[in-house]
Amino acid sequence: MSKSYAVYILASRKNGTLYIGVTGNPLQRMEQHKSLAIAGFTRRYGVTRLVYVEWYDDIHEAIAREKQLKGWNRAWKIKLIEQSNPEWADLDPTAA
Repeated sequence: MSKSYAVYILASRKNGTLYIGVTGNPLQRMEQHKSLAIAGFTRRYGVTRLVYVEWYDDIHEAIAREKQLKGWNRAWKIKLIEQSNPEWADLDPTAA
């Protein structure tokens, strides 16, 4: 069985505004974020760069991890991102 739930972090730019989310359809969700299709935080702050992803088989584990990350302080979130993506590159496979 493939890991089908993603916990992800978006950023407006390197060291910019962060957004943490969870989804069962990562490609559709990234399209929504990048097109700013949904009113809210990501549209307001231009948070569209996918900088971190974790994959889970179980939605309950994914939601628990999302809540955990949202409770972290900013420095911990930045350290987590930079461990696997020091340049804050856009990890969205559909990004041009």
